[in-house]
Amino acid sequence: MNTLTHIFRLVLLLVLGIFGMAMALVFMVSTAIAVGVLYVVARIKGRPFGVRAYWSERQAGGYRGTAPYRRPRHHDKDVIDVEAREIP
Repeated sequence: MNTLTHIFRLVLLLVLGIFGMAMALVFMVSTAIAVGVLYVVARIKGRPFGVRAYWSERQAGGYRGTAPYRRPRHHDKDVIDVEAREIP
């Protein structure tokens, strides 16, 4: 009976391992497809594709992907919101 339990645990572990590897493979393939789409779009628009090009364009202010970040206006700067808890 003990041998049967060990065999069942081994089979369960193998099935979970294979399932995890399949999920990792799906994730890698979907990431590769997304990077490929970004590369094709960058080539169609005539822009270079890469982190350095993105960062230099972002620093120059030419990036129009999202709305510019605006700091929220604080009308009362003396208000402080603090949550305190006692640790036993």
